[in-house]
Amino acid sequence: MSRRRLGLTTATALVIANMIGAGVFTSSGYALAGLGSREHVLLAWILGGLIALCGALSYSALLRRMPESGGEYYFLSRTVHPLAGFLAGWVSLLAGFTAPIAVAALALAQYLGPATGLELHPQTTATAAILLAFVMHGWHVGRGVLLQNSIVALKLLLLLAFILLGFLRLSALEAIAASAETVASDATFDIGAFAVTLVWISFAYSGWNATAYIAGEVKDPERNATRSLWLGCAIVTVTYILLNGVFLYAAPIAALAGKAEVGAIAALALGGRSMEVFLSSIVTLALFSSVSSMILIGPRVYARMAQDGLFPRLFHHETEVPQKAMAFQALLAIGAVWISDLKSLLGYVGFTLGISGALTVLALLQQGRKLGAAIVPIPGYPFTPALYIAMTLGASGFLVARRPTEALFGIATLLVGVPLYFAFRGRRNRV
Repeated sequence: MSRRRLGLTTATALVIANMIGAGVFTSSGYALAGLGSREHVLLAWILGGLIALCGALSYSALLRRMPESGGEYYFLSRTVHPLAGFLAGWVSLLAGFTAPIAVAALALAQYLGPATGLELHPQTTATAAILLAFVMHGWHVGRGVLLQNSIVALKLLLLLAFILLGFLRLSALEAIAASAETVASDATFDIGAFAVTLVWISFAYSGWNATAYIAGEVKDPERNATRSLWLGCAIVTVTYILLNGVFLYAAPIAALAGKAEVGAIAALALGGRSMEVFLSSIVTLALFSSVSSMILIGPRVYARMAQDGLFPRLFHHETEVPQKAMAFQALLAIGAVWISDLKSLLGYVGFTLGISGALTVLALLQQGRKLGAAIVPIPGYPFTPALYIAMTLGASGFLVARRPTEALFGIATLLVGVPLYFAFRGRRNRV
């Protein structure tokens, strides 16, 4: 049991760090371009939080039954089929961690420039951030986690300060509020555009399942691991709604729509250069903690797969830190940094992770049907997991229709995993 060294505070901090990343500081600009209404975008953030909370409550029940590391890979391997688990692990590798780390690191580079007043090369800066996170966690769990928790606490305090300053400033800008109502009343509700927005926003909410990847290292997991999921998710949901309330009303729609740096634009409109520097510093800190948390937890999945013989044995580890798997994750993320496009990655990651999460929660419903509802103690069961599945798959379906390229990349990721599974299984059987 010595491997179980992480408590409720650390597990919750990992959820928060994994969730608050690039998505919340970039998605609203793209969403506003598609919806044309601040109120519709805020509604998407509220609904996205509700969907994420349903997912967190569902995963809590899975962790009570199987409190081990590995996330969707472990759940689906044990409840459905090893192939389903492998595909979930493969998705975790590419869409769950590699692409989001690249997105967060690139966004960090965009915000670090305004925060420091320097002109920085985005890819080089992003690469340095990933390497720093690897150094932070690559040799000792305790020291890296302590630093991670401190960064998360600081970024939450700074975000709260920005939200309070933002609302105080907005209350003095009555003209902006009045014009916002006029624009919103003219915008029609487009269900397809709203669904695509939900997929983008689901990327911002992804990470609520962070504890599932390291549950085998959490003390008293039936209590701490399960609580950390919904507690971290609830904290982030409230933060997101308030933060986007500030972002969306701080500047005219034309200034925000379609822009990735929506937070910086809003801060500049609210308080000039000093407010922009303040927010850029917060965002830089938040994005680095997101990169750091994913570098910490992602390799645990590949180490578990290697232990089961479904990934190269090189990544199996006997020590407390899966160094080789962590180095592999860092190298993949650095590679993605040099070939990525931020906007397309938002749709790809949201779609692919949504499918993986929905299948995992569907497996939970199947377990409840076979073994009885008592085996999956979820508030509102079976409606809570059913709502998560329906909303996630529904939004993904609209993405296929509206932005087929991003969806096709997600489907291709799954299809490529099938022959890889049989190759690894065949080699395992020969050993």
